Amino acid sequence: MDIKSATFVGSAADYKKCPETPLPEYAFIGRSNVGKSSLINMLTNRNGLAKTSSTPGKTQVINHFMINNQWYLVDLPGYGWAKVGQAQREKFNLMIREYIQKRPNLQCVFVLVDSRHEPQKIDVEFIEWLGNAQIPFAIIFTKADKQTKTRTLANVATYNKQLKKTWAELPQEFITSSDERTGRDEVLGYIENLRLQWQES
Repeated sequence: MDIKSATFVGSAADYKKCPETPLPEYAFIGRSNVGKSSLINMLTNRNGLAKTSSTPGKTQVINHFMINNQWYLVDLPGYGWAKVGQAQREKFNLMIREYIQKRPNLQCVFVLVDSRHEPQKIDVEFIEWLGNAQIPFAIIFTKADKQTKTRTLANVATYNKQLKKTWAELPQEFITSSDERTGRDEVLGYIENLRLQWQES
């Protein structure tokens, strides 16, 4: 897929205030400091489209970006905010879950997982929740350039072993590096195939 245009459309703290549109949406979410903003900028080839920060939890609203006037890339708040209070954490959780469960044109959720770590409880629990809620999703393993390829593949294999305990079929997976632009074509190609299926349905 060739990204010809990527434009910020707006932010919302409630799924009801998101853009009214018939176009499909593809949402990106992950634990704080997983490299979500860097990945979005890499995918869209637009430095600064999504705001990066050294402080985890920068994204606190639902951000919509129009891509090629054909689909929306949605930047969701991360989960696992260590530096916010319980009330604010619950508010974020409600915002995310309502958007994911009630947004009719959401076609896929991309769950970002730091490839440097073995399975984290918070990631596994969120993936299990998506499965139980019957939400289509894929997993993106980030920061593959921060370690050896062997270590990355070993951690991915460990995740798959964990998921196989409750999943009969593993979800689609991608290994990426925002710095080296690894996995860009694969993720965008997957989105394009989903978008064409949406268009034909």
